[in-house]
Amino acid sequence: MRIAILDDYQDSARRFADWSRLPAECRVTVFRDTLTDPAALAERLAPFEVICAMRERTPLTAELFAALPALRLVVTTGKRNDAIDVAAAAARGVTVCGTNSPGHATAELTLALILAQARRLLPENRSVRAGGWQVGIGRDLRGATLGIIGLGRLGAQVAAYAKPFGMKIVAWSENLTDARCAEVGDVTRVSKEELLATADFVTIHQRLSSRTRGLIGAAELALMKPDAYLVNTARGPIVDWRALLDALAAGRPAGAALDVYDTEPLPADHPLRAEGRLLLTPHIGYVTQETYRVFYGETVDAILAWLRGEPITVIPA
Repeated sequence: MRIAILDDYQDSARRFADWSRLPAECRVTVFRDTLTDPAALAERLAPFEVICAMRERTPLTAELFAALPALRLVVTTGKRNDAIDVAAAAARGVTVCGTNSPGHATAELTLALILAQARRLLPENRSVRAGGWQVGIGRDLRGATLGIIGLGRLGAQVAAYAKPFGMKIVAWSENLTDARCAEVGDVTRVSKEELLATADFVTIHQRLSSRTRGLIGAAELALMKPDAYLVNTARGPIVDWRALLDALAAGRPAGAALDVYDTEPLPADHPLRAEGRLLLTPHIGYVTQETYRVFYGETVDAILAWLRGEPITVIPA
């Protein structure tokens, strides 16, 4: 039984789970890089009966499943993975299972990015390292308005983390209700336009879909205040990165923090890397020790259950 662990950037899968629990005949291979060429990916994965996927780092398409006749099981971290064609997998007799996800880590990173922008941590750090001292003036979170786009599980967690700082919280999504705002507590529902025009910090917490792709483009960015900041820890294509670069060059908003991108890993020569008003992190929203213990530990559990003929956390087609 050959098992492939995909996209293990930090070579951490073996550290955060006990793979020795698997039967002796199971051979585990770890891949630390991401292949984007479909032919090369199919050639690499052809010998494997089991694939362990880390979130959406590698898309598992219908074409790929067709090229992998030996494949029998896919285990993805998290309870859903929009980069896996689950229907195509089912049509070829491939079981797709998931894991639980603690979920709080991305909300914590969101607040860290808000704080980093508010207190200008990057330019101040650069100044000190270069032999200088204070080069700007930070702003307070207390009394500032936080605009949350998407008040689901993660958006609600961000609201809970922001409240002790004394922030005023407004929210919008296409289907958001006053009842949901009341459930979260101390959140005011506003229109998208009002949120963008009044918020000092705007943070995005929505799934990528046909409705949210390009949700924040030139028109939306033009509504933001000149001293406002944007944070995206959701999915890259929700924000039009070209429009964002143009908006930053025009002075509105003041800056942005991105943890997610249209193409990941972000190409070394990507224009986003050259914009000094961007705080960029490499999709680390869920990359924490606790999350990885859950992800990889339950991946092993899922493989063992499947080997017993009793698959768990099956993702339906």
